Amino acid sequence: MKHLKYLLLFLVVACSSPKIVYDYDTQEDFTTYKTFNFFSDAGKGLNDFDIKRIESTIENTLNKQGLKLSETPDFYINYSSKELEKEEDNNVGVGIGGGNGGFGIGVSTGISLGAEKRLQQLTIDFVSAKEDQLFWQSISESLLKVKAAPEERTKHYQSLLPKVFSEFPPKKKK
Repeated sequence: MKHLKYLLLFLVVACSSPKIVYDYDTQEDFTTYKTFNFFSDAGKGLNDFDIKRIESTIENTLNKQGLKLSETPDFYINYSSKELEKEEDNNVGVGIGGGNGGFGIGVSTGISLGAEKRLQQLTIDFVSAKEDQLFWQSISESLLKVKAAPEERTKHYQSLLPKVFSEFPPKKKK
């Protein structure tokens, strides 16, 4: 029973963890980038409040990495969001088993517990100001409560974005 509690905790955390993928130009010298700014039309698919939340969190996260917001940046940031279809949490399962000379069949149903959530895909692009070329990109998928309070939405982005930028700049492989 003790191990079941830890297994359930692991499954809850694993299922709610964001999935993040990266891609970048392997020939790019990331040490040349010191300043950034946002494209004026960044935030497609997001409301004005989420745009402010995301830009504030990105700025804070990149500042901690030594990068600064500038009117004449080395690179621009674009980001967009879209909702992906999410499978319903409700399901039915059938199980067959046996042991100790017995045989059994069971049917179970799963009911969604908690608030309705949507799967949000957030794409973030870094584009060189000089060459106007994409040099780094991340795509994250995370669950976001549909009726999340403003504080919950802020916490969501403050939790997600540092994870997104944990792999920026990419580490050089030897």
